[in-house]
Amino acid sequence: MKLVFATNNLNKIKEVQLLIPEHIQLLSLKDIGCFEDVPETQLTIEGNAIQKAKYIKENYGYDCFADDTGLEVESLKGEPGVFSARYAGEQRDANNNMDLLLKNLDGNFNRNAQFKTVIALHLNNNLDTFTGICEGEITITKQGEKGFGYDPIFKANGYDKTFAEISLEEKNKIGHRGKAVRMLVNYLNT
Repeated sequence: MKLVFATNNLNKIKEVQLLIPEHIQLLSLKDIGCFEDVPETQLTIEGNAIQKAKYIKENYGYDCFADDTGLEVESLKGEPGVFSARYAGEQRDANNNMDLLLKNLDGNFNRNAQFKTVIALHLNNNLDTFTGICEGEITITKQGEKGFGYDPIFKANGYDKTFAEISLEEKNKIGHRGKAVRMLVNYLNT
């Protein structure tokens, strides 16, 4: 089976590739000749995942899945949420995003947060979604060199290290994207 993962984010591709069984050949957008920005104009994480999957199916004809992920901070009423990648501006700079989030949380004792990933699968003209959530908290400072995005400031519940301080395998085991991908794989195996 061939499936397109509708992303240009090499870090996401690396994470997901570790979880997909060998009988599923994962294709990137580059592999199918898609070099334009896939639209993400919806106001929800779910909406963006669905929009991206539909776009690839309608414009390229491939069965595919797309994800969208957001960091939702309780005391900021769910911010940055669907705008996580561009929280500090359209340049999508992870350090700027983290700096702004830490600034907005300065002096706030409620640092509860969750990462949420929604995967939309467009397969055989059916559309299904899978949601993975990882609850945790935002740290006071950046810690760790691994991972990407907000990983240096997010600690999962029950862990004393940020996502940027643990291995990719451990992150996949407990993280939001890993949970959503395992649901996707279970669905594909049935």
